[in-house]
Amino acid sequence: MPFGFNADQDRVAFDRAELGVILSLYGRMVAAGEWRDYAMSFLREAAVFSVFRRAAEHPLYRIEKRPRLRTAQGEYAVIGMDGRILKRGHDLPVVLRVLEKKLIRPVD
Repeated sequence: MPFGFNADQDRVAFDRAELGVILSLYGRMVAAGEWRDYAMSFLREAAVFSVFRRAAEHPLYRIEKRPRLRTAQGEYAVIGMDGRILKRGHDLPVVLRVLEKKLIRPVD
């Protein structure tokens, strides 16, 4: 590794406020029995927070931050298990509302 090289500068990451919003939702979903595990990846193009029902499965949802899309569709996206973009936007709490709707269930 060359002197002065910082691998963290080449990666996208969630800041403390973004992580607080995501972990707050994660905690509510765990309490509701919907989610059980998570993983985070910090790549050159995106930061990804993946949520799982079980650790050995594919992620149910991915919450992505892609700064290059900040001026276009928005840097935040929620992506489903099948790869479809469920919601994209500039404001993380607004984008995450698509997952909050999963907590609302009809009463029998």
